[in-house]
Amino acid sequence: MAGQGINEDELKKEIAAFTTRYKNEDEGVKTEEFQQFRDELMPLHYTLYEKACNFCGNILAIKADPAKEAKLQESLDTCHLNTTPGGVTAFAILFPVAFLLTGFIFSFLLTTLFMEGKGLFFFVFVFVVFGIGMIIPFSTLPSVLANNWRLRASNQMVLSIFYVVSYMRHTSNLERAIKFTSDHISPPLSLDFKRLIWDVESGKYNSIKQSIDKYLETWKNYNMEFVEAMHLIEASLYEANEKKRIESLEKSLSLILEATYEKMLHFAQNLKSPITMLHMLGIILPILGLVILPLVVSFMGGVEWYHISVIYNGFFAVLVWYLGKVILSTRPTGYGQADITEVNPELVKYKYINLNLGGKEVKIDPKWISVVIIIIFAIGGLSPLLIDGFHQLKGETYDIIVGDRGLKESTDPEEISAASFNLLGYKINDLGKRIGPYGLGATLLSLLLPLGVALGISFYFSTTTKKLILIREKTKALENEFASALFQLGNRIGDGLPAEIAFAKVSEIMENTVSGKFFDLVSTNVATLGMGVEHAIFDKRYGAINKFPSALIESSMKVFVESAKKGPEVASQALINISTYIKEMHRVDERLQDLMAEITSSMKSQINFMAPLISGIVIGLTSMITTILNTLGKQIGQLSTETGTGPEGLLDIFGDSIPTFYFQLIVGLYVVQITYLLTGMLNTIQNGYDPLNEKHMLGIYVKKSGIMYCIVALVVIILFNMIAGTVVSMNIVS
Repeated sequence: MAGQGINEDELKKEIAAFTTRYKNEDEGVKTEEFQQFRDELMPLHYTLYEKACNFCGNILAIKADPAKEAKLQESLDTCHLNTTPGGVTAFAILFPVAFLLTGFIFSFLLTTLFMEGKGLFFFVFVFVVFGIGMIIPFSTLPSVLANNWRLRASNQMVLSIFYVVSYMRHTSNLERAIKFTSDHISPPLSLDFKRLIWDVESGKYNSIKQSIDKYLETWKNYNMEFVEAMHLIEASLYEANEKKRIESLEKSLSLILEATYEKMLHFAQNLKSPITMLHMLGIILPILGLVILPLVVSFMGGVEWYHISVIYNGFFAVLVWYLGKVILSTRPTGYGQADITEVNPELVKYKYINLNLGGKEVKIDPKWISVVIIIIFAIGGLSPLLIDGFHQLKGETYDIIVGDRGLKESTDPEEISAASFNLLGYKINDLGKRIGPYGLGATLLSLLLPLGVALGISFYFSTTTKKLILIREKTKALENEFASALFQLGNRIGDGLPAEIAFAKVSEIMENTVSGKFFDLVSTNVATLGMGVEHAIFDKRYGAINKFPSALIESSMKVFVESAKKGPEVASQALINISTYIKEMHRVDERLQDLMAEITSSMKSQINFMAPLISGIVIGLTSMITTILNTLGKQIGQLSTETGTGPEGLLDIFGDSIPTFYFQLIVGLYVVQITYLLTGMLNTIQNGYDPLNEKHMLGIYVKKSGIMYCIVALVVIILFNMIAGTVVSMNIVS
């Protein structure tokens, strides 16, 4: 080498300098950065599950079933959980055991302290059934988490291909394109893309292509169009002809768009039957079943309100949740929307209630106000129990009845029993036990509990999303116009105008539009603050992007800034191409929304109208039947006492039914539960993974459904009890 005039030391210095310069220009994802990013991204229930599995694995050393171990490990790798199949198996055994022990203790304390030992076997049986039933689901829980992860990740796949293609049109560097994409797509796919780079830099793989190919193997059975699109992008690297390279990139994006539409078409066609089944099993069957429950309870002894609550608020709610998960697991790739607080963390402040007290800004978490709302309404709804319990401690019988001069308080048992209206309506059964409350007033007051829960949940979700959803709607309006704006900007730059002037020209043409305001803000920053275009857009304090927190707009502008470094022609062509891509994506998205329109409108009617209406009417029927049965039982008892004889065995038929007070609490809470679950399903079917919109919809639908149910139930209960009063006022004996 010395003979060729090359100094080895100088050569090493140049290589080292080039390597350092390259690393400075193209910052990678270091091990520490990736781990920190992962820890910040992972949902709380994922990290808790991970820690629980590791903890149980240390206590109980057990190996997973060899036939399932590989599948479990694949699922754990998919959702980035740092645990082992053995830890998962240990958790699936130890947690149900701990649940059973806790259930035994809870059942014993509950029945001993509050129920005089009654119902111990039932509660123990429920805990045993649920405990044993947990073992199989928990042993396969990583598969469920992996499916949820894939569902969330798949909603960002179209955008991920869009970002890779947009970047590689002007810079044919796959590693930098993956890095660029990972910075602009939403979690969890962003975590997957960052790991692709991390695996290369940590030495696990020799090249980014090798890392990508290994990653794509995990998607072959779930999203083949994404795999094919990425392979086309990789193939573009080997094209010597620039035209063919661009065609390969464009083909990858059109492939995933067309495949998305086709798969969503089949999903929409196959969705009608599952949704109908969900409607029947989750709404119609449970609620209409309440009509015959008062008769069943009267004819069958030993049935208590908590038995029905376990069936409705437990079994049916879990059934609807499970069916919903099964239906959503078949949803193909779509377009998800990120929570804009992930794009701009400074917007988190809008999730709080900000008060100015004495010149000092105070942030209040809405969840505490929601808790207060629920507690206040719960006290009102449970007040019949609280009032009776207070007077029982004083050793007196108490009720508010309708007397000769209207409502009055009474402590006379006979007067209370003879009254036509009771607030509490407690009575003594054949065993000498005090049961109730059967009073109409207690039933009406019980409506406050589900109403309070609905209003509390609605207040929390509405308050935390109200300002954010307005910002995002404004941003979405910009995104809808942005394709045309980019096209005009690209043409102006292609005509030879400097970017600074081109922004001002386009803002004048698009005056009074959202895009015009965005471009005008960029132009203003350039003219008044002396910024360059890049700082005018991305400055942390004054950048125009701060007022429009959109990953799509941010990434488009970054592609523009990067391509502008290669000249105005490259920048112009990049903007025009991005404009074309955005229009094509928007067109396919609109077609997908049309496919879902019939299904989503049907679900909205179930949530906002059918479920609360049917529930309210059924509660009124239940109240009427219960009133008639109780009154007929009382009249037959009086007849037997007065005459010394009575219809043989007839009195036994009219036993002590469950008070409508408890029926209403069970159904009212079930309406809130079913609305919550169906709203989450509706959002996922319509929009894919979109947490911000889901919370916004919950704030609207839970309140509407809860209020409608309470109004319908109030009117129907009063009306049907008037009918029941007329029926039972007739003398049953000729």
